[in-house]
Amino acid sequence: MSDGANDLLDDLLWRDLIAHSTDLGALREAFDAGPITFYVGFDPTAPSLHHGHLVQVITARRLQQAGHRPLALVGGSTGLIGDPKPTSERVLNPPEVVAGWVEGIKAQIQPFLSFEGDNGAVMVNNLDWTAPMSAIDFLRDIGKHFRVNKMITKDAVAARLHSEQGISYTEFSYQILQGLDFLELHRRYGCTLQFGGSDQWGNLTAGLDLIHRAEGAGVHAFATPLLTRSDGTKFGKTEGGALWLDPGLTSPYAFYQFWVNTDDRDVVTYLKVLSFRSRAEIEELAEAVEARPAAREAQRALADELTALVHGEAERDAVVAASQALFGKGSLADLPGDTLAASLAELPRATATLAADGTLPAVVDLLAETGLSPSRSAARRAIAEGGAYLNNHRVTDEAQVLGEADLLAGRWLVLRRGKRNLAAVEVTRG
Repeated sequence: MSDGANDLLDDLLWRDLIAHSTDLGALREAFDAGPITFYVGFDPTAPSLHHGHLVQVITARRLQQAGHRPLALVGGSTGLIGDPKPTSERVLNPPEVVAGWVEGIKAQIQPFLSFEGDNGAVMVNNLDWTAPMSAIDFLRDIGKHFRVNKMITKDAVAARLHSEQGISYTEFSYQILQGLDFLELHRRYGCTLQFGGSDQWGNLTAGLDLIHRAEGAGVHAFATPLLTRSDGTKFGKTEGGALWLDPGLTSPYAFYQFWVNTDDRDVVTYLKVLSFRSRAEIEELAEAVEARPAAREAQRALADELTALVHGEAERDAVVAASQALFGKGSLADLPGDTLAASLAELPRATATLAADGTLPAVVDLLAETGLSPSRSAARRAIAEGGAYLNNHRVTDEAQVLGEADLLAGRWLVLRRGKRNLAAVEVTRG
């Protein structure tokens, strides 16, 4: 384990994955001494994980690949409470809803880890040890080890204490529950390391203190940085909200395009944190960003890897084909209907009705209605100049009659003006 342990920690440091830690020297010694058991937790506060959670899931996979055993905790009890936000009290979700989210998130985590072999992962739910515990036992056995003067120094708690709304005892007690998780996993599985996002550092250290007070043992923790964009905005959100891992909430195509559109200033950071590419490969991609930014080699490498990791290689190949086909580098007719619909979702769109005689409006009208051309006369000029395309085929006749045979997946037309100006027409039947 010696060389591998050092390689692991050095790799984590090179990837800037350690924002805070208890004692890196002691952690290095623990890695060096042999495989350790570690845990990372996820609260079911929504029906799906989002791309901000990928940092933790992928870091867990790195540690397992280095020989260590993961405990993947999905918080059936902490999800009922909610980690306090600095701004406002959380809305408590019904227990049956949270229970359903627990199962869904477990299913999302499973493909990232191996559950076989000597260091096979174990999926755990903290409701298993909190539900049987009485309030008196909780206060006597766990609560007595926590000091309120220290608890109120946690960033989110301090912010809420000084707000007009204040903080409920329910959310104030969250850090006790998370500390209890570390203690229970230490007792049940010999867990000696917890990691999480840097906004969880106060909760991570609560578990360290509890184990020290209750067991007299020393354990380890580190926090990964919260990724932000170069403009300072938070990484975990997009304009439309979170980029969900559930394909029913965020399509694989939209997921892929998010990473392809990464800012040049951010892509190397994301590759370090989220990719399993080697240091040499990432440095080569960093050079490509500087030398050939328009090629977007690093962004495509990131998008390819993460889409395959989250949605599978077949889905990744489908969205790559869709992305290429939209710009004339493949057949739109060969795309599955759901992939095609997802790829058109963000495009300017018009609707058209298939007439009783099976015909559709003329291409000139559709170019104008979608906004690809400012007017019908401008649309005619685009066609005359050879710059208008229907389903990737150049339009040469402004009077071309369109019908059902032209529809993609039975309901779509894709228009393009020039190389990169795209629009979609959704066709309904009259």
